[in-house]
Amino acid sequence: MALLIACVFFSLRTDTFLSGGNLSLVIQQVMVVGTLAIGQTLVILTAGIDLSNGAIMAFGSIVMTKLVVDGHLPPLLAIVIGIGVCAAFGLGNGLLITRISLPPFIVTLGMLNIAFALTHIYSQEETVTGLPTEMTALGNTFSIGETEVTYGSLLTILLFLVFAYVLGQTAWGRRVYAVGNNAEAARLTGIPTRRVLVTVYTVAGVVYGVAALLLVARTGVGDPKAGQTDNLDSITAVVLGGTSLFGGRGLVIGTLLGALIVGVIRNGLQLMGVPSIYQILITGILVILAVSVDQISRRRTR
Repeated sequence: MALLIACVFFSLRTDTFLSGGNLSLVIQQVMVVGTLAIGQTLVILTAGIDLSNGAIMAFGSIVMTKLVVDGHLPPLLAIVIGIGVCAAFGLGNGLLITRISLPPFIVTLGMLNIAFALTHIYSQEETVTGLPTEMTALGNTFSIGETEVTYGSLLTILLFLVFAYVLGQTAWGRRVYAVGNNAEAARLTGIPTRRVLVTVYTVAGVVYGVAALLLVARTGVGDPKAGQTDNLDSITAVVLGGTSLFGGRGLVIGTLLGALIVGVIRNGLQLMGVPSIYQILITGILVILAVSVDQISRRRTR
């Protein structure tokens, strides 16, 4: 409903909002954050949170671009290594949370700083340019009627569909929900909760690696300054999509709608000429409203 109301409002206030080109632009603008939000959804469903995903994505993008440009590795191999590095960060998060019993907030906050520092150390504060066409292929477009659509947007939508199936139709997905709903009860029923959590954070890391590739494809460079606020944007998309911050409840398709809500509001306000600071203000209000609704609904079910 929020998405429909926003679309109707901006279509009445501007002449270009409902144009095919603008709607395609909205999808392009949310594809990186939306992909990050898939991994964030997995983590939040287990009653955790990942503050490091934007920094991990930025480091992955620098690794794969520098390996190609400076290391002269084949693009496909560099992409695989970059995604592997992001997966390693996710694995590290999972192991620290499960083996040492550290809070996810503290672990991922520390990992954010580590990934951020490594990004700037490895890149030497320089943007990586001169990328081969293979690394930016997902930024290419094809036509549907008079609308240009990027291949990266299709990949993002495909990932949402895949994870919607995995969470809703597989044993692993049911275990993720069970752990988030009540970890101790899940353990007593025989679910290996530690293994599930480690897998969740590792899979999330792989998704962050894919987001790094989409970031490179969209910008055409390896930017060490990228992703600095994407962690908060991904949490915003998850919360607006109806996933409970307390774990155990939510849908990944809801996250897609949440990302689109943020993208539509920001795009519509830009078309109306509203300063960007008010876009941030409205996004913050929406997050508080979404969490408040979730908290009230939880109290009523008790």
